[in-house]
This record gives sequence, structure tokens and C-alpha cells, in this order.
Amino acid sequence: MIILFVFYLHTVAAIYAFTKRWQETNFAWGFLSVILIVLIFSVGWTLTDSLLKLVIDKPGLGPMFDRDAMALSLVTVLEILFLYFQTIWKARKASASDGNQ
Repeated sequence: MIILFVFYLHTVAAIYAFTKRWQETNFAWGFLSVILIVLIFSVGWTLTDSLLKLVIDKPGLGPMFDRDAMALSLVTVLEILFLYFQTIWKARKASASDGNQ
């Protein structure tokens, strides 16, 4: 169930990114946003799964939170942190450029 929720969350995020970029710029940028989300998700899932294989057995903490669910949850948390700090950085950059003018 956790795995399904994480996949659903990423699908909604990809649709949101596509729509936002498409309306701000054009169709190609929207498509590139979706490709970036898929790339980060697949590489992040592979890396976190490899790291968790070293630490945790396949059953994990139970039938609903096995090693795959842990890896997907870790990827989601890392992506949220990345996007949060990226948003803060963009906001600071925008406020700095507004102050210089």
C-alpha cells in the first residue's frame, strides 16, 4: 500500500510539473520536467535500494513496510528535501535580484 501511494504521489507530481512548465514556457519544457522527475526517481530508488540492501533484510519491518517500501519512502523524503531547499534558494535569489535593482 505504501508503494502504491508513493507511485501515485510521483505521478501527480509529474502531471503538476508538466502542466506548470507547459503553461509557463512551452510543451517541450513540460516534457523535460517529466523526464527529470522520472530520472531522479529511478536513479534515487536504485541507490536507496542498494544502500538498504546492506543494512536491512528483505522482509523489513513487516509486510506493509518491507525494504522496497523503505527505499521508496527514503527517495520521497530526499526529493521533498531537495525541492524544499531548491525553492528556498530560488526565493533568496529572486529577493536578492529585486534588492539590487
